[in-house]
Amino acid sequence: MLRTISCISAAALLALAAAAQAQAPARPQIATTKVDGTDGVYVFRNGGHQSMFVVTKDGVIATDPIAYGRPTGGQDYVNEIRKVTDKPIKYLIYSHHHFDHIAGGKAFKDAGAKVIAHQRVKERLAVLKDPHTVLPDESVSDKGRIIKLGGTTLELWYFGLNHSDSTLVMNLPKEKIIFVVDTIPVGQVPGRGMIDFHPLEAEQFIKKVLALDWERLIPGHPGVNDRLGSKKDAEDQLQLLQDASAEMKVMAQEGKCWEPAEKELKMSKYQSWPGYAAGLPLIARRYCGLWGRGT
Repeated sequence: MLRTISCISAAALLALAAAAQAQAPARPQIATTKVDGTDGVYVFRNGGHQSMFVVTKDGVIATDPIAYGRPTGGQDYVNEIRKVTDKPIKYLIYSHHHFDHIAGGKAFKDAGAKVIAHQRVKERLAVLKDPHTVLPDESVSDKGRIIKLGGTTLELWYFGLNHSDSTLVMNLPKEKIIFVVDTIPVGQVPGRGMIDFHPLEAEQFIKKVLALDWERLIPGHPGVNDRLGSKKDAEDQLQLLQDASAEMKVMAQEGKCWEPAEKELKMSKYQSWPGYAAGLPLIARRYCGLWGRGT
């Protein structure tokens, strides 16, 4: 009798959970959110990608169109900015050269924006000739660049290889906010971004980011619960990479790369992190490339 009641109770709970899920509002494809405590810093999200834009008294600084596979994505982004301000869009800044973040810039060019990126971006894009990805108008050297507009200062820093060879760290020193794409996920195990990751260099990259004076990090993909990152999140990502590197170095020297290492790598310390099951084999493969092949 008790077992029957228990089964009925379990079934009732499952039914209630399903009903609650069905009633939950669908996550909108596009959303724009003002960052708390700022005068004009916003996060624009389109699906699983997001960008930062800054509204000043003299115009707007936008980043990453994030319109890859989204034919109207660039214009959708411009439209969202227009809901916030009628100030001219002065700059569009690319975080790095990967299409999933920077395709769709034509709408910004048409709006009069000047496109800025690291100097390596133009040479990467010029060869590929993607019709949806606008070439930069101006380049940033390895020494970085400072943009000032309407009382706002935006620092563009290049800290070497990481998830790409062209990543810019965008720092708002007054607001103590940085925008960093792909290399520092917030509260989750890195995934497909590990495919072209430069492991040892990325560790140094994160250390340089940590050395900057900031409090909140806007990532290029939504963090857990859509929250912004902290220095603790960056420190945790660095520790994860260092732990993975140490374990994979041993496996590589034992001749376990590729498949055995991918199956055997277990990092229980991070098991509760979102993306653990899918991301761990990719981490193993990339570190096998480092310690098992020297690349």
